[in-house]
Amino acid sequence: MLRKNARRIKSKLKKKISILIFKFRNLGKMRFECPICGYRGPLMDIAPSTGLRKHAKCPQCNAVERHRLQFVVINYVLRDIDTSNLKMLHCAPEPFFYDFFSQRFGQYETADLNRKDVDHNVDLQHLQFADATYDFVFASHVLEHIPDDEKAISEIRRILKPKGIAVLPVPVIAEKTIEYPGPNPNESNHVRAPGMDYFDRFGRYFSKVERFSSDSLPKKYQLFLYEDRSQWPTKECPLRPAMQGEKHIDIVPVCYV
Repeated sequence: MLRKNARRIKSKLKKKISILIFKFRNLGKMRFECPICGYRGPLMDIAPSTGLRKHAKCPQCNAVERHRLQFVVINYVLRDIDTSNLKMLHCAPEPFFYDFFSQRFGQYETADLNRKDVDHNVDLQHLQFADATYDFVFASHVLEHIPDDEKAISEIRRILKPKGIAVLPVPVIAEKTIEYPGPNPNESNHVRAPGMDYFDRFGRYFSKVERFSSDSLPKKYQLFLYEDRSQWPTKECPLRPAMQGEKHIDIVPVCYV
């Protein structure tokens, strides 16, 4: 136990030192606040396969833009709802959202197609659950991987109870949605490039769809995507269309039964 506590203290101290060094090395960068962990200061740039993203990652909790946006939106949506007796399904669960959801909901379950660390291995296109099983479903950046996404949306709607809520964000990387002929391994096997029109699909299955955009929420949290999209299409992303500007909005759709 003493060794375990010593390792934990050492790890926390190491993290604090690395953050102080990062802040010192980036004194000239813009400062922001992470709504998830309370960090204040510059954010880390990251370089995924699709290109450089500036001001993206919190150096303290590792949340990126979409996580901060989703955190703010979900807290707002659930602000007046007693979730202690509600049942939630978290699809493709992000590790640092585990405590946030599991401590809030009375029943919290996880699901994924292949992962072993979840409660259910399921295909969203063919869910094994009975009608009206869950009160809340969260599936972030999942539908862009699913060939028959409308079937998945209808299945999510089917398993929700009356007055149920589904939060189903996808990456907005085009003005108009583009369907790919197959999964692109350079885009984490995306089968489409969702556009601003993608969220219209939810309206065919839900009675109300509320869209929360980066530009409607506090700028101090840095909820935008700073990346050069004028370079698209590229060899790695041949079907992504070019988008002008270096600062792009993200959207969280909240779907109501």
